Amino acid sequence: MFILGRMSAQVPCNMFITGMMMSFYKTTPAVVFWQWVNQSFNAIVNYTNRSGDKPITNKTLGTAYAMATTGATATALALNALTKKAPPLIGRFVPFAAVAAANCINIPIIRQRELVDGIPVTDKTGELKIGESSLAAKSAITKVALSRICMAVPGMVLPPILMNYLETKTHFFKRYPWAPAPLQIAVCGACLVFATPLCCALFPQRSSMKVSQLEPSLQKIAASHGIDEVYFNKGL
Repeated sequence: MFILGRMSAQVPCNMFITGMMMSFYKTTPAVVFWQWVNQSFNAIVNYTNRSGDKPITNKTLGTAYAMATTGATATALALNALTKKAPPLIGRFVPFAAVAAANCINIPIIRQRELVDGIPVTDKTGELKIGESSLAAKSAITKVALSRICMAVPGMVLPPILMNYLETKTHFFKRYPWAPAPLQIAVCGACLVFATPLCCALFPQRSSMKVSQLEPSLQKIAASHGIDEVYFNKGL
């Protein structure tokens, strides 16, 4: 497993990337560069923590990477343009909107093979394989996307509020003009220390669904074994 793709790398890598995205979000070159960095990291994480063992082609990886980066960058640039006349605090939330949009693109595309071919579903013991289910894959990917967006909320919502307060209500940044980026990275890190494990645990990695929610062909197989609930690895 590639070290940067492990969930244990999520806090140190994401705190730096997120802090920089929220510090440098006003100019087009900065938006493009940091969204590219973020989606490069996300592509690695999504590939490493996918469900099942089916290989992913370089074409699929490249498509997901390009679409997520383009989607995130386009969202950030469009929102920057729309919020130019809005209060400064609103503009600080643009990176979060871009990250949420990118997660909705990146994760399904990286894992599209699962949506087409399905992921293994088993009985409770994990010893009896019922088959491969695309509907289980859809459930797994939806849960992962939601947990990733929730994971980003504390580190991308609380720091903008703090930074806006320090900028508008105090003289802190005038006294320490070098402080915004390091401070945002530190606050993001503190948020991610708690948000990462909590949001990974929002849904069990070994998830389950009722047999009635599976494809008809799998329902027949499960019924023949007297099974009314199946289990699958949703990934992270």
